Amino acid sequence: MTLDQITILSILAVTVVLFIWGSWRHDMVALASLLACVLIGLIPPEHAFDGFGHPAVVTVACVLILSRGLQSTGAMDVFAQRMIPKTGSATLAIGALTGVGALMSGFMNNVGAMALLMPVASGVAEKHHLPPGKVLMPLSFGTILGGMTTLIGTPPNLIVSGFRASAGAGSYGMFDFTPVGLGVAVVGILFVCLIGWRLVPERTQAGAATFDTGTYLTEAQVPEKSAVAEKTIWEIARMLEDEDAQVVGVVRDDGRVSPARPRHRVRVGDILVIEAEPESLTAAISQLGLKLEGEPSEDEKDKKDESEGKSASAGVPRREKRDRRKAAEAEAGTEEEKKGSRDGKKADDGKEEKEGGERDKERGGDLQLRELVVMPDSSLVGRTIQFLRLPAHYEINLLALSRQGRRSVRRLRSTPLMAGDALLMMGTDDNLNTFAYEKGCVPLAQRDITIPNKEKAAVALLAMALAVAGAAFGLLPAAISFATCVLAYMALKVVSLRNVYESIDGSVIVLLGALIAVAEVMESTGAADLIARWMLSSIAQGDPVIALVILLVVTMTLSDFMNNAATAAVMCSIAISASAQLGVNPDSFLMAVAIGASCAFLTPVGHQNNTLILGPGGFHFGDYWRMGLPLEIMVVVVSVPMLLWIWPL
Repeated sequence: MTLDQITILSILAVTVVLFIWGSWRHDMVALASLLACVLIGLIPPEHAFDGFGHPAVVTVACVLILSRGLQSTGAMDVFAQRMIPKTGSATLAIGALTGVGALMSGFMNNVGAMALLMPVASGVAEKHHLPPGKVLMPLSFGTILGGMTTLIGTPPNLIVSGFRASAGAGSYGMFDFTPVGLGVAVVGILFVCLIGWRLVPERTQAGAATFDTGTYLTEAQVPEKSAVAEKTIWEIARMLEDEDAQVVGVVRDDGRVSPARPRHRVRVGDILVIEAEPESLTAAISQLGLKLEGEPSEDEKDKKDESEGKSASAGVPRREKRDRRKAAEAEAGTEEEKKGSRDGKKADDGKEEKEGGERDKERGGDLQLRELVVMPDSSLVGRTIQFLRLPAHYEINLLALSRQGRRSVRRLRSTPLMAGDALLMMGTDDNLNTFAYEKGCVPLAQRDITIPNKEKAAVALLAMALAVAGAAFGLLPAAISFATCVLAYMALKVVSLRNVYESIDGSVIVLLGALIAVAEVMESTGAADLIARWMLSSIAQGDPVIALVILLVVTMTLSDFMNNAATAAVMCSIAISASAQLGVNPDSFLMAVAIGASCAFLTPVGHQNNTLILGPGGFHFGDYWRMGLPLEIMVVVVSVPMLLWIWPL
């Protein structure tokens, strides 16, 4: 073993450990790994960032933009709604929903497909009196399975195709993954729909109208006339005996959270940190006579109504200001009518404007509560509410936070948000929609963020179909075909120019660009050959079929605990080296990597869709393996014979 081999294997081992540890973001870990290779001398500085120009990276960026267009135009909404049966059993509804998710994931980003169908899953769960997790987990697994059926369905497929091209065998076609991927997906979806969903643990009562987001941590201030002023925490606990709530912390003048000790006496002005179920939160606040921290007082509401358009409403959207101005002008017109003004037409016009302003206010002016889930690619991840300045920028407030499976008693304003967090927000309908759309959140109620545009939806579908056809029939390389489609989206304003770059998940691009270069070092130093030789001699005993199974299982296991794209980048070099040493077809080994990297069903961290349902489904870390483990075993049993048949050794 040479010094370069020892070095790159050490860097790779540390990288894998950091991925699994999860304390650092995956793009930070990948970039650190790349820079370590450069500083040590394994990669020349002038070639450090060659991976960012790799066709797989370009294609992933393009697919993310195209998925945004399919979402924002509502092109997939009507399709999804029509495919879900209105009548029938829960098994039929879950099967149809999972199948639609899988089909959509074959041609768009599977996280986007999951986000589109989550509100539909909510309706299915409510209609059939099921806990939402019973529908959400099958949907998540279905969208993951569907992604493995086409070249653009998931980043690992693009990475595998890129490594095949680097080995001199050319890239895979658009539907080269379909025979094996479709077979595995069909069997997997049948298992999920007929048996698997029954294995999902119940985390909420049947018939619940909302997702079980677990308990919320919320902050409430003790006003002067509160029922808990000068009472001890123990006395407050007795008041909450009939409610599913408890006081877990107290905040005083220094702004720090102190543990809620039984003998601690509450004073006026204190802020209580309360843990409660969503259904019990309102009752607990009302019974104790508290004021939610983010909720404006009645005086503030009145002052806000009187100050129309002044500095207090600096963050109000222009449309709301215009509606208020119309209402004021209409009211003036009505006064003229009452006084018998000579200009009767002006008075009538004023009356009509007043009625229109009142209708607009009814649509979006009333304060309401809404639960939003932070998506994995949301710009909120890692940021605090204090930093976001929600009241000033969006005129909304965060009232409570739910982080299922983790309990951290901290100030809400200083708590960094994480993917899967459920946020209880208060504001007008329009402002909440704007915030959710711009910041990458999914509402847990009927989704009304996107207004379908039939013309643009048709353009989006046509352009996407042409791009897929161009790549499928070999008219253009995949990266060029989809980049052309992106240009068409921009020119035809299917996606606004501002949203084009917001659609690209920078962390994924950095991850891919960095790890492709690191994986190439494994090949150039012979480290991949070394690992493959050890695996073949010590475990597989030179049998290519056993080697194929081992490669598939190892890839699948790594993908459960680290990013699937990172797993594919690491394992591709080993797959190519192993096939070369055995003298067999490398396609069967590369396809095994593609299948294994896509099948992350044991944990919430293996795939973004699993993370997305963690809070809404009320899941714990250990809930996924109950359906995920038999599904992964089934994937191995089905995929190995199909790999040997479609891509013979």
